[in-house]
Amino acid sequence: MSGFFHYRFGLRERDTGLVTVPPTSEPAPPTSQPAPPPGPKPAKSRLLQDGRDMFWSMAPLVVVCIVLAGVLGMCSFAPNGPGEGAPPPYDAPAALQADADALKIPIRLPALPDGWRANSGGRGGIEGGRENPDGSPARAVTSRVGYLAPTGMFISVTQSNADEEKLVQSIDTSLVPTGTQDVAGVRWIVYEGGEDVRPVWTTRLTGPTGVAQIAVTGAAGTDEYRTLAQATQTQSPLPVLR
Repeated sequence: MSGFFHYRFGLRERDTGLVTVPPTSEPAPPTSQPAPPPGPKPAKSRLLQDGRDMFWSMAPLVVVCIVLAGVLGMCSFAPNGPGEGAPPPYDAPAALQADADALKIPIRLPALPDGWRANSGGRGGIEGGRENPDGSPARAVTSRVGYLAPTGMFISVTQSNADEEKLVQSIDTSLVPTGTQDVAGVRWIVYEGGEDVRPVWTTRLTGPTGVAQIAVTGAAGTDEYRTLAQATQTQSPLPVLR
C-alpha cells in the first residue's frame, strides 16, 4: 500500500514537472506595415510641356520686336540737321485774297518767277502801330507770306497799314536804318541789327485803294531780297471781293 502510494506520489511529481507555463497576457509586438507608395511627381510648367506652348508664349514678343524694328527703320540720324524736303503746301493767292477781304487794306500778290514756293503765312496785329488823322494811336494789321527761294533759303513779305518804324520794330526791336536800296526805281530803306538779326527792307507803296507799308526779310541773300521786292511793288492791290 505504501508502495502504491509512493508510486502515485512520484507520478504526480513527474506530471507536475511536465506542466507548461501558460502564455502571458502581454500583447505580441506589432508587425511592420508596408511603406506607402510614392506620390505622383509634380506637374511640369505648361511653358515646358511642349514646343507649341513655348511658341505661343514667345509670339507676342516677336511681334513687338518686328514692329519696333520697322519704326526704327523709318528713322535716320542726321548729324548736320534735317535734310531737304518738299515744303508744306500753302495757297498764297487764296490766302492773300482772304486777307484783302478781311483786313480791308491794300494787299498785293507777288509775281514771282518759277522756282519760288510759298510755304507759310498768316495775319497779325500791332497795337498802336499807326496814327489816326487826329494823331491818336490805333491798331495796325499785317498780312505775311513766306517763300522758299530757288536756293532753298527762306524769305517773307509783310504788308501792313502800320507806320514804317512800328512795322520794323514788330519784326525785331534791335533794327536800325543803315542805308537804302534802289529796286527798279523804288527806294527801299534797309534796316539792320546785331550779328544774328536778319536785315529788313521796307518801302511805302501808294495805290488806288490806299497806302501800304511793305517789309521784306529772311535768311536769303540780296538777290532774293531784290526779286521779292520787285515782284511785290509791280503788282496792283487785290480787289476786295466782300
